[in-house]
Amino acid sequence: MNGPKRFPARAVLFDLDGTLLDTIEDLAEAANRMLEEMRRPPRSRAEIHRFVGKGLARLVQRCLGEDGLDPFLAEQAQDVFRRHYRVINGRHARIYPDVVETLTAMAGRGLKLACVTNKPTEFTQALLTHTDLARYFQAVICGDTLAVRKPDPAVLIHACSKLGVPPVQALMIGDSENDAKAARAAGIPVLLVTYGYSEGIPVDTIECDGLLSSARQALDRIDPIRLVAAPEPPPNDPGISSSS
Repeated sequence: MNGPKRFPARAVLFDLDGTLLDTIEDLAEAANRMLEEMRRPPRSRAEIHRFVGKGLARLVQRCLGEDGLDPFLAEQAQDVFRRHYRVINGRHARIYPDVVETLTAMAGRGLKLACVTNKPTEFTQALLTHTDLARYFQAVICGDTLAVRKPDPAVLIHACSKLGVPPVQALMIGDSENDAKAARAAGIPVLLVTYGYSEGIPVDTIECDGLLSSARQALDRIDPIRLVAAPEPPPNDPGISSSS
């Protein structure tokens, strides 16, 4: 019997929140501090769980509900959220089981790794450093690295460029439709974890190339591509003149 489909790859691109790290407690606390300061009712953890996925601005807008459609109010709320999140970021965050072992194994196989997230650089770099995951990634692409974010495929293509790997030789691992759509449009196979956020969309309804209940399962889905060095040219034949 054939096992799960395997993908030839030289690089693996990872989403951050809901894929590598469970950050919902930090996000929920910062969001509710923001709502309290803005004199708005608090949101439940389950609600905020559904709101995560399209970047900080969209998270804040969703927390505000209809009020989030007011550009001035939304911008003010984003500033308040950032102020609180700077203090909280990483406080309750935890690395999902098997993630460190998986990243270590992938690096050991010679795979190049990148983190591609819609989270702003300020918070992403601090979080990766705090959790000691930064050392695994040769590239980190954040929500403000380019003018666009996932699901725009440009961010994944940019990550591949930074790694020096064509998209066809990469694999995306995420937790949401954002990740799947971006990967599909970039021509990159995508696996989705079942334990992430996925904006309230059942992950098994999202078009992808497979589901992972643990990050470790990704190791059985990858065939690392080994680059073959070009053969050295034969030595010059001393019997043949180079000036002829």
